[in-house]
Amino acid sequence: MMEKMIFGRYIPGDSFVHRLDPRSKLIFVFAFIIVVFIANNTITYGLLLAFTLFIILMSRIRLYFLINGLKPVLILLVFTFLIHIIFNREGNIVFEWGFFKVYEQGIRQGIYISIRFVVLVFVTSILTLTTSPISITDGIEVLLNPLKKIKLPVHELALMMSIALRFIPTLMDETDKIMKAQMARGSDLSAGPLKDRIKAVVPLLVPLFVSAFKRAEDLATAMEVRGYRGGEGRTRYRKLKWDWRDSTSLVVLVALSALLIYLRT
Repeated sequence: MMEKMIFGRYIPGDSFVHRLDPRSKLIFVFAFIIVVFIANNTITYGLLLAFTLFIILMSRIRLYFLINGLKPVLILLVFTFLIHIIFNREGNIVFEWGFFKVYEQGIRQGIYISIRFVVLVFVTSILTLTTSPISITDGIEVLLNPLKKIKLPVHELALMMSIALRFIPTLMDETDKIMKAQMARGSDLSAGPLKDRIKAVVPLLVPLFVSAFKRAEDLATAMEVRGYRGGEGRTRYRKLKWDWRDSTSLVVLVALSALLIYLRT
């Protein structure tokens, strides 16, 4: 399942979304996270789904690929849905079995929260799938530039966030390799009582931490050899350029927000 993790990966392309300035994409995603919480009924959630599918179409990322990326977080999605079904006691009873009752509002809220979760995963994944780590670093640094006035190390903070984002798929791949190696040696991480499963995780975590620290040390050595001394006096090979596409995307998001507020019940 680890190889299905798509968050943090980058797929080169030439779509409308790929050509957007990383600053506009970062602003769009953070604003979209807020906009999602405006929806509160069937029409508004349907509009959110349609808008997300439109973004996917404009990014030219295959929907099947994004759906596969949901598999690592499918347990969390199902758990969230079940929590609302079990504990929400509003509306008419849809299903009853002994003391267990499922209410209409519980199902509705479970579906709404699941849709909210899915669109957030899709949109944030599209940000990393269509933006290179270097561009994300530059975009974060430019957006945080005003914080330099209060002596915040903006460049180092942006670089740290970008490296952490880039290492997510790398560590997932490394975890998958270690799991397969342990299984080849006879270790079974999915069978037996819970106590044995927890014990079986230890041989997985130790080599993963060793590998992570080794990669971090190699990266630090490579940066030092190349003369990295922080952001002071550094220039960029690629200049960020804001054009009509970026302004249009933000205007569309504002229009979506206004429509969702209008359609709220």
